[in-house]
Amino acid sequence: MTPAGGSYEALASDTGAEERVDVEPSLASDSLLGIQRGGIVLETPHGGSLTVHADGHSYTYSYGPSGITGLFRNRYATGCAIFASIGGLSFGYDQGVIANVLVMKDFLARWPISPWEKGLMTAVLELGALFGALSSGILADKYSRRHSIFLASVIFCIGSGLQAGARSLNDLIIGRAIGGFGVGALSMLAPLYMAEISPPELRGSLIALEQLAIVLGVVFGFWIGFLTRNIGSSASWRIPLALQFIPGTSLCLGCFFLPPSPRLLVLRGRLDDAMRSLAKLRLRTPEEAAHDPLIQLELLEMRADTALVRRGAGTKGGEGMHDWTQLFQYKYRDRTLIGVMMMFFQQWSGINAFLYYGPTLVRNIGLDGDKVTLLVSGGVGIIQAIAVIPAILYIDKWGRKPLLKGGSAVMAISHFLIAILIRQFENDWPSHSAAAWLAVTCVYTFTAAYGMSYGPIGWILPSEVFPLSMRSKGVSLSTASNWLNNFIIGLVTPPVMEISPAAAFLIFACACFAGYLWSSHIVPETANVSLEEIDALFNSSAGQEDSRVKFELERELGVHDLVRNLVTNRD
Repeated sequence: MTPAGGSYEALASDTGAEERVDVEPSLASDSLLGIQRGGIVLETPHGGSLTVHADGHSYTYSYGPSGITGLFRNRYATGCAIFASIGGLSFGYDQGVIANVLVMKDFLARWPISPWEKGLMTAVLELGALFGALSSGILADKYSRRHSIFLASVIFCIGSGLQAGARSLNDLIIGRAIGGFGVGALSMLAPLYMAEISPPELRGSLIALEQLAIVLGVVFGFWIGFLTRNIGSSASWRIPLALQFIPGTSLCLGCFFLPPSPRLLVLRGRLDDAMRSLAKLRLRTPEEAAHDPLIQLELLEMRADTALVRRGAGTKGGEGMHDWTQLFQYKYRDRTLIGVMMMFFQQWSGINAFLYYGPTLVRNIGLDGDKVTLLVSGGVGIIQAIAVIPAILYIDKWGRKPLLKGGSAVMAISHFLIAILIRQFENDWPSHSAAAWLAVTCVYTFTAAYGMSYGPIGWILPSEVFPLSMRSKGVSLSTASNWLNNFIIGLVTPPVMEISPAAAFLIFACACFAGYLWSSHIVPETANVSLEEIDALFNSSAGQEDSRVKFELERELGVHDLVRNLVTNRD
């Protein structure tokens, strides 16, 4: 994630006089800013910097260094983001723990469930999450990010309590549906809050904590269940389910100590409160913030973004169904399909089938014994956690499209080989242990490919293709696609595995192959692409229209004057 920035009215200083030049962002030239062609870097108080580029109209700014150094330097914002990421940990833990519960001896002896019941118990969480994700955006704007996180955490704890204390299978299913609502809400609220409190130079790193928290939650949930599996009572599965209270109650008790989102305060017109919150998040006192140009600049940009969204809503007649149907009109249709289909292929790649039914799937490729199957399937989460790291570090350098194509190809081949091995040796696995371990290798290869491609890009791509005025609705619709397909996968995987394990893997192979064709011929490359270039990729002017309107709003609010004055007074 690059530092924040924008466009402004350039300053022609080579004549010795200030001159306001009204230019559209896409029309400015190198000669408008009469400074060295490499641009200038203005040092600001407390280690910040404002870089005015040589194109004569654009700028970026940062409060300090990025990466590890920046995370340690701004410990407060980092700590707030880490705490908010507990929502992702809850989401991942629930995914990881259910794989063990479904094969525990006491659980199966108590409730000998059919494949359809197993699928329903798993998929109902995704259905609850779908409604939680769709409703959380409304709650977050109507009340606040922190209060909505509190409510989602309470709902998650109620669902966890019903699961841990279940006296019947229905109790467990209802508990997972309620808990799923909380999980779905947290899956949107936590990243939203993290993005809104992050300094620009750390936004990518801090949001990446959410994905890391999800994967770590999967690992913790799986291995805690692995450690309790041999307890000779219902405690074997009640304990790991009850431990969901720890992240849930932590969020409930701690979210009120988090600072309010300055962007939400701006949206409500509480500019003084927004200034105080922003100053705290940027490690400034109120007195320092009043004279810090970066604080002033960021606050003005928040006001411009808010005005742009409000102006778009007013033009379309307010927030209503019409706003959502805009996503399917010609101007946005291609972008909407990219977001929705990205989440479709992410889920139908088969990753969550491994997470939910890891032990069951591994048994179907010939490994006997609970310890072996749990150890092998538990490695899926670990491999995924490791594979995400290089993707986070190099995804802007490698690009989205090559990673999607390569990941699709590797995943399709892995699934296809597993299907062949099952079909060939499923009736005599003990005599073909090498084939079984080859299948396990394919599982791990698939997981690594997913962690470097569909996993992170599934969340990145939808946020890049939509222009600002439609971004929140576009991302919401894409997220809804994620949960809907997640629900379907969780529901149909057990019965399909019961009928034919080879067919299940063949279905996933076909989905990955379709994803390869889709990423090769439909998906544009969005890495390091500007808003105007994004429009060219989709043969649309939607983003340029937003850019022009925002440019005028920033001029009205004084963003351009602030940048020009900083350049003028740099000596």
